Amino acid sequence: MFRSATAALLISAALLAGCSREPKHESRLYSAGEKAEVDGLSYSVIDSQIYQQLGDDPTTARMPQTRFITVQVSVLNAGSEEASIPGMTLVDDSGQTYNELPDGAGVHNWLGMSRKVAPNQTETGMILFDAPAKHYRLRLTDEFSAEEVAIDIPLSFIHERINSATPGVTDDSSAAPKN
Repeated sequence: MFRSATAALLISAALLAGCSREPKHESRLYSAGEKAEVDGLSYSVIDSQIYQQLGDDPTTARMPQTRFITVQVSVLNAGSEEASIPGMTLVDDSGQTYNELPDGAGVHNWLGMSRKVAPNQTETGMILFDAPAKHYRLRLTDEFSAEEVAIDIPLSFIHERINSATPGVTDDSSAAPKN
């Protein structure tokens, strides 16, 4: 009797383990420059840059914990109503995530955190992250979505800048002409 009860218990446990699998998430990964469609919005990554600091003046420069990464994105609303542009996340090859920074100080043409795009219009701007210099994908859907949609952002130190004296990023001290 003990053997049959143990066998029945092991068979039940095996059957339950087979039923408790997590649902598989589908994923679509686009190359930088390609258009990625999510919920009526069409996203495209135009460029990305890596910065050691934002601002030229060492006494007022904004310093990251690791590196500032700016990603220039374009978002087209093909719908007939205004749409919100949700937050985006950098995901590295090991699955570590980095959320957008809520403060775009020092970033020219920062897209902001509360953003909308009108029907049949395109919004283009920069989003900002504090993350190590690595290969990433820009996740356009949240982590609870049944399908992950992301755009590949290849690592390139060609775009690493020591300061913000480059197109796309500026601070107040570099905006005034010098005499």
